[in-house]
Amino acid sequence: MLQRSSALIFCVLGSAVLLGAADVKPTLTPDQVQDIIKKFTQKETDFANARESYSYRQSTKMSETEPSGGSYELVELVTFDDRDRRVSHVLHAPVISLEHIGMTAEDEQDFRNVLPFVMTNDTASQYIVNYVGRQPVDEISCYVFSVKPKVLTKDRKRYFDGQIWVDDQDLQIVKTYGRATGRLSRGEDQQFPKFETYREQIDGKYWFPTYTYADDTLNFKDGPSQRIKVVIKYDQYKKYQFKTESTIKYGDVGGTPPAQLPPSPLPSPKAPPQ
Repeated sequence: MLQRSSALIFCVLGSAVLLGAADVKPTLTPDQVQDIIKKFTQKETDFANARESYSYRQSTKMSETEPSGGSYELVELVTFDDRDRRVSHVLHAPVISLEHIGMTAEDEQDFRNVLPFVMTNDTASQYIVNYVGRQPVDEISCYVFSVKPKVLTKDRKRYFDGQIWVDDQDLQIVKTYGRATGRLSRGEDQQFPKFETYREQIDGKYWFPTYTYADDTLNFKDGPSQRIKVVIKYDQYKKYQFKTESTIKYGDVGGTPPAQLPPSPLPSPKAPPQ
């Protein structure tokens, strides 16, 4: 957020997510915990790669609630151009009417990369991951882990700090709760709300983020506090069919031209070629 708010990450204050009573199941050994972390990190890596081939719509709305004020809205379609490059098309973006806080580059990074948190093989080494216990999400039995960045780097990279719920069958994240964080310059008064993100199984294989919610009070050092509410919806997931180009070469450069190649035998009409 600009100035005093200098950062309002759109997140969601989930229902105080402190672990409740854990399922009564055998305690996991340290080796078992590490094996689970390794497996779900690989599954998340596979999901991250798969998601890159999906188009989807992301609808974001943030409102100033206490004291009441204005709002920020953005609806965009994340899809692909005619060269198979991922692009974002804005579908709805009314004039920003925020009165007490403002948007920052950190907020935009958080909307795109932190709220729909994914922990892959490339990013896992950046976090301290500890097993907390077991807790169901609705009727899904889950392992719960705390996730905390090891270092806040000087390049202002954004990180997730909180808890994740991992389906103990599919070994994929189905829920996250926490806040975005990162290193800021001295004197910056940016505050980031807690958020809660839920996923759903979209294609029968992977769990995609579908809903993020935040309802939190930002306590600024240099000004009055501000309560905000954020709702983000991710929907209309659709697998994209990439264009493929193939080039057929006949022999080496300078070799026999196509017209001089011997004819290929035709397959028998009674049996398809093997």
